[in-house]
Amino acid sequence: MVSVLNNCCGRCPRKWPIRALAAAAAIAVAALAATEGAVVQAPTIEVAPSRLPRLGTIGERFQSYNVEMVEVTGGEFWKPYAVSASAASSPDAASAGRSDLFKYRAPIDLLNPRLRTLAAALGPAYMRVSGTWANTTYFADSDHAPPAPPRGFTAVLGRDRWKSVIDFARAVDADIVTSMAIGSGVRNAAGQWQGDQARRFLAYTKSVGGRVAAAEFMNEPTLPAIGGAPKGYDATAYGRDFKIFRALIRESDPDLTVLGPGSAGETAASPSAAQPGSDTISTRDILTASGPGIDVFSYHHYGAVSQRCSGIPGRVTAENALSEDWLASTDQTRALYQTLRDEFEPGKPIWVTETAQAACGGDAWASTFLDSFRYLDQLGRLARAGVQVVAHNTLAASDYGLLDETTLKPRPNYWAALLWRRLMGTTVLDAGEHRGTHVYAHCRRGIAGDVTLLAINTARTSAAILQLPLPSERYTLSAEHPEGAEVKLNGAVLELDPEDRLPSLAAIRSPAGSVELAPATITFLTIADAGNAACK
Repeated sequence: MVSVLNNCCGRCPRKWPIRALAAAAAIAVAALAATEGAVVQAPTIEVAPSRLPRLGTIGERFQSYNVEMVEVTGGEFWKPYAVSASAASSPDAASAGRSDLFKYRAPIDLLNPRLRTLAAALGPAYMRVSGTWANTTYFADSDHAPPAPPRGFTAVLGRDRWKSVIDFARAVDADIVTSMAIGSGVRNAAGQWQGDQARRFLAYTKSVGGRVAAAEFMNEPTLPAIGGAPKGYDATAYGRDFKIFRALIRESDPDLTVLGPGSAGETAASPSAAQPGSDTISTRDILTASGPGIDVFSYHHYGAVSQRCSGIPGRVTAENALSEDWLASTDQTRALYQTLRDEFEPGKPIWVTETAQAACGGDAWASTFLDSFRYLDQLGRLARAGVQVVAHNTLAASDYGLLDETTLKPRPNYWAALLWRRLMGTTVLDAGEHRGTHVYAHCRRGIAGDVTLLAINTARTSAAILQLPLPSERYTLSAEHPEGAEVKLNGAVLELDPEDRLPSLAAIRSPAGSVELAPATITFLTIADAGNAACK
C-alpha cells in the first residue's frame, strides 16, 4: 500500500495537481486489490512476558495530536461527510465551487471544559499547530488584529488566539509544535524568505510565558504548490530558505528543536514525489539542497486520500480496513524516510508529525471503531521501529478527529488513544510478528515490573488464542457494528458521564493459560510482576 500525494491539511486550490493525485490513487487501487478474502483460523500465539527482549524506548510524548492552524484562526477545513453542503459551506466556499469539500469553522474554543478534560487525559503530549493553512497565516503582533489578511497571506493569527493556544497547552500538559509562514507575504523582491514574522511570533510566545518546543520550517515542502509557496518553488529555493530559518532559530531560540523536512506523498513503492509537471519536490532533493542541521527527522504518513478529494470510490474501503496490505502501509512509508534519515542525518530521532486514516479529512469510516485497528496498529509498529513521536491529525476536526468537532464527544479512536496512554509505557519490548493477530509489548506505564501486551485480532470471523503463562488484567475493545461510532470496553459502552467525567476503564482478570481474542477486537493485557528485567 502506498501513501498518496495529497494530505489531510493540504488546501485544494484551483491548480490542484489532478494528474499526480490520480496516478497515486491508481497505485493505491492496485495495492489494495487483495483484501482479506477467505477466513483462516489464526494459530495459537505463545507469549512469555518475562522473556521478551528490550527493543528500545520511545518519547514520553510519543502519542500526540494536531490542532490545525485554521482551527485556531477560523476558516474553511475539510467538511465532515455527515454535514450537508447547504448547511456547512461559507458563501466564499460555495462561490468558489468547493462546497463539497470544505466547511467554514469559527475559531475552536480552547477554553471549553470538555475539550480540556479530554485533551489533558492524553497528556503529556505534543500539540502540533500547523498544517497547510499555516504556510500563509499572518501573525498580527498587536492587540488589534486586522480584519483581513495582508497581501500574500490567507488568514490572520491574532495575539489573543495564539495566547489561547499557549494557555490550552499549559492546561493539558502539551508542548507546542508548529511551522512558519512561507508564502509570498514573507518574501522580498528576489523571492527570498524573510524571518521577521517568525521572529516576532517567537518573541511574543516567550513574552507571555509560552514556549515553542519544536518547529518545521514549512508544512509539507514536498507539495509546495498546494502549500502556498511561490510558483516554481524548488529544492534549491527550499535549501536557501531553510538555512536562513535554521540560523534564525539558533539565534532567537537555541533550545527550540528544529524538525525537518516534514515531507508527505512518498513511500518506498514510490520514492520520489517529483513527477514532470506535478509541482512537487522529492525529499532527497530537499535534503541535498538544505544540508545537515535538523535536530529531528520528520515526515507525514497517509495511506490514502479520502473520497472527498480523490473522487474514486472503493479505493480504501471499510472492507479492506483490516487487511495486511492496508496496515503495512505504515511500515512502507517509514522505511523510505528512515533510509533517507540514515543517509542524510544519521542517528537523528524520527517523528511522524501528521498521520490519520486518509488525507483530506479522512473517509466516512475514519470516525468509527474500524479505524481504531489502523490507529493502534500504527502506534505499535512505529514504536517497535524506534519512532519517537506520532501526532494524529486531528484532535477535533473533520472525520479523522479523535473528538467529534461539533459535540466534542470521544470517538472510538479517542478511547483507543486513552488506553494506550494509560497502559503502554516508554520501554518497547519485542513480542514477535504474527500475521492476522498483531501483538505489541511495552513495559507498563507507571508500574515497575509490569508488562502490557496489545493484541489486535484483524480476522473478522475467527478467534485467536493467546497463550500466557501468567494471569493478566484484560481490556478488550469491541463493537457490535465496527463501522459505527459506538465502542465497548469489556462489553460496556464507553461514554462520558453526565458531568463529562471519564469512565473508570475497569479490567477483567484472566487466569494464566489461554486467552481468547474474539474476531475483530483489540485487547490490552497487563501482566503484574512479569519479571522482565527491562521493566524493573
